[in-house]
Amino acid sequence: MTDLILTRTHLRFGHVRLPCTVGRGGIRGDKRESDGATPVGSHRIVGLLYRPDRLTAPRPWARPIGICDLWSDDSGDAQYNQLVRAPYLPSHEKLRRADPLYDIVLLTDWNWPDATPGCGSAIFLHSQRRPGYPTEGCIAFRRDHLLWLVSRIELGHRLIVPRGLAT
Repeated sequence: MTDLILTRTHLRFGHVRLPCTVGRGGIRGDKRESDGATPVGSHRIVGLLYRPDRLTAPRPWARPIGICDLWSDDSGDAQYNQLVRAPYLPSHEKLRRADPLYDIVLLTDWNWPDATPGCGSAIFLHSQRRPGYPTEGCIAFRRDHLLWLVSRIELGHRLIVPRGLAT
């Protein structure tokens, strides 16, 4: 299985290089909640979410994002770094957004499924806001590049973020 290798400017998958952006906090070996950093390490792809009102399932193993789907980012909550459903009072992020950022989301196993409080919630691979615009720690691509990648990877693929990239 071919690894996804992050560099400072792109993601390499086999012989293909896909331009991407990382977190506003750079790449860090000591990731913390709200630091905006992309964490160093080897992270497995553990899921794929998509907006069923905007596109068809990109893979048979993709899960539709429902109207009530949220992601907990409250490190003090028992459901920290988990998919949760509204109504949900602790701090969270809406997965069904008005913009297209989360129309397609590859989930990694960063600090999941057994989250350590404060070590940072989800690291997703998703669409970019615009070229060069940093994320909150995720890795973002042009939509067509993300769709290309999604069509070729499987659950369990490794995303490698080398320690040498840490800022």
